[in-house]
Amino acid sequence: MDVTNHLYLWSDFGFRVVFGVCGEQKENTDARARSVDGAREPESVLLQTISVCVIMPTVSQNALFGMGNPLLDISAVVDKDFLDKYGLKPNDQILAEEKHKALFDEIVNKSKVEYHAGGSTQNSVKIAQWMIQEPHKVATFFGCIGTDHFGEILKQKAAEAHVDAHYYEQGQEPTGTCAACITGDNRSLIANLAAANCYNKEKHLDVDRNWSLVEKARVYYIAGFFLTVSPESILRVAKHASDNNKIFGLNLSAPFISQFFKEPLMKVMPYVDIIFGNETEAATFAKEQGFETEDIAEIARRVQSLPKVNKNRQRIVVFTQGREDTVATVGDKVKVFPVLDIDQNDIVDTNGAGDAFVGGFLSELVQEKPLEECIRAGHYAANVIIRRAGCTFPEKPDFH
Repeated sequence: MDVTNHLYLWSDFGFRVVFGVCGEQKENTDARARSVDGAREPESVLLQTISVCVIMPTVSQNALFGMGNPLLDISAVVDKDFLDKYGLKPNDQILAEEKHKALFDEIVNKSKVEYHAGGSTQNSVKIAQWMIQEPHKVATFFGCIGTDHFGEILKQKAAEAHVDAHYYEQGQEPTGTCAACITGDNRSLIANLAAANCYNKEKHLDVDRNWSLVEKARVYYIAGFFLTVSPESILRVAKHASDNNKIFGLNLSAPFISQFFKEPLMKVMPYVDIIFGNETEAATFAKEQGFETEDIAEIARRVQSLPKVNKNRQRIVVFTQGREDTVATVGDKVKVFPVLDIDQNDIVDTNGAGDAFVGGFLSELVQEKPLEECIRAGHYAANVIIRRAGCTFPEKPDFH
């Protein structure tokens, strides 16, 4: 075959320029190729080795799909009087009660604030997009917001992160917010889920133009928190992924999910290809399922062996343990992966570490990288995020 232009490697994730022209010929039997005009070449073709190689993005827009509870993160430095007024502790994480509702407007009106697109799943797909860089809008995100000022800011912040966010907008509840009240080295987090609790499957996910974005994706990720909002939406996406041999990931998210939302969690579990969690969430899940073990590796094995619909993909279990090794199932084995070293004095905020790990992991997964590379990227992203306040990151990653 006379190669006179570029050759493209074909995969479910789109085209990739893999060879320019120049140099000597080399036998390639690793993959079928498609030429520029789309004709499929024989499995064994003569390709020309390159001296100059043009690499195009290996992943297409909307290849990664996330759905969850979108929150507008609002960070501001406050004083002790502000904390006392709303009964807040300097270092805490709480859900907003009625007495906290005025806090969000007050902090915006009286303080210099920073806004970021937040919420667990949105954080993860945002970080995945940051790790990938180009093309923009690899990550799609669905969730519910209000028709208000905070909602407009959230849309703007998602766009700035190059995430293709398609929110269900309703007027009954305001956009969900999470205020980070900073005093010195302390951060008191107050979350008001509000509109995030109002996602409507029939009015958004089932709409043809939205469902077409679901169909376009190849990798799906949803945090377990969304089981409290729309388990039927999760189930539809999970079944689609399973029926089409795509990859569906779920996070255990918090101990209370395994404890109080056990039924919807176990309904979706047979469709889960990758399950994420930390050591506390894993232990709680094991207790609720009657595993009668606290050994993290054994819990991973037991979770992997739970019933699964799509037999073409063996379930992968990934449990992080803070500064300790990450535990993951690799084939029929359980392996440990050391995290990156960090001076404890460099740690600013660990709240976004779990979301960041998943985001880094997804950034490589959607590019069809091996599991080990996915975990390495997860460790890198978490290491970056814990050095900063909130789930924020520099302009570009330094991951190789």
